Amino acid sequence: MGIARDWRLRSQRYALVGEICDDCGRKIFPPRDVCPYCAEEAQTPFHFSGRGEIYSHTTIYNPPAGFEEFAPYTVALVKLEEGPLVTAQLTDVDPQEIAIGQPVEMVTRKIREEGPEGLIVYGYKFRPRLQAA
Repeated sequence: MGIARDWRLRSQRYALVGEICDDCGRKIFPPRDVCPYCAEEAQTPFHFSGRGEIYSHTTIYNPPAGFEEFAPYTVALVKLEEGPLVTAQLTDVDPQEIAIGQPVEMVTRKIREEGPEGLIVYGYKFRPRLQAA
């Protein structure tokens, strides 16, 4: 991933900014040119809360190139409070303590590095939701 592409994807990777379809009202993540539900244009930005629950999960023991430093790690389908399903790595949790339906929240973490002197890519991951004080 080059610096220009990283810059273009910042809003959806750091703040979960998607879109809302002006025609059917569905919330979409990641943003698309056309709504996948009604095929109309969906160009109104929508800021997701970053809160949701674990819909499904699996632990990766043999990671693809570039992700070896995190292995083993858990990837989950997270159902956001606003509706969309998002695939993301879980962090700050013991894999044995993960449960379907567990409340989670988005955090920004390191995703990978492009070589020893390359770009460090940050993005969203999810962790168990912290209790309000």
